[in-house]
Amino acid sequence: MTHPALKMYDYHVWANGVIIDRLKELPEDIYHKGIQSGFSSISKVLSHIYLTDYAWFDIISGKSMNEAMTSTDQLREEVETKSIEEMKKIFLDLSERNKALLNNQEDIERLIEVDNPYAGLLETSISESVLHVVTHGSYHRGNIATMLRQMGHTSVMQDYGLYLFMPQSS
Repeated sequence: MTHPALKMYDYHVWANGVIIDRLKELPEDIYHKGIQSGFSSISKVLSHIYLTDYAWFDIISGKSMNEAMTSTDQLREEVETKSIEEMKKIFLDLSERNKALLNNQEDIERLIEVDNPYAGLLETSISESVLHVVTHGSYHRGNIATMLRQMGHTSVMQDYGLYLFMPQSS
């Protein structure tokens, strides 16, 4: 039986794909267009989701949070300037690497220590870290939906409930 955190990660990958596919349908300039919001563009939100996924899976792999944040800081500008097509590819590549990492864990409930520079030392399990990645992505995909509405475009459903009823989720 698949661990619930792994099933949630599969949902996260699916939902990222759904929002990226929606963004590909829209006029190309929408993706990098400046907007008054919590983030200055949709590209910055999607990049933030990607970089956070990247950092947390570095942490699960054994890197310190500082090392993971340094890596993502070095990638930020490159990722933020990518096209939506390029983003689809790097999200897919990262998800494949992350699934391999998670599927090779002997104990997904194993505790890891995370020294968060903002919050201090945290002891958490790998599965809780995965759930953090999933909820973080959901929150920010909601930001993207709001930004699209502000620019006069519709978003797309990406709810977990919908995912459960999709044929490819089984």
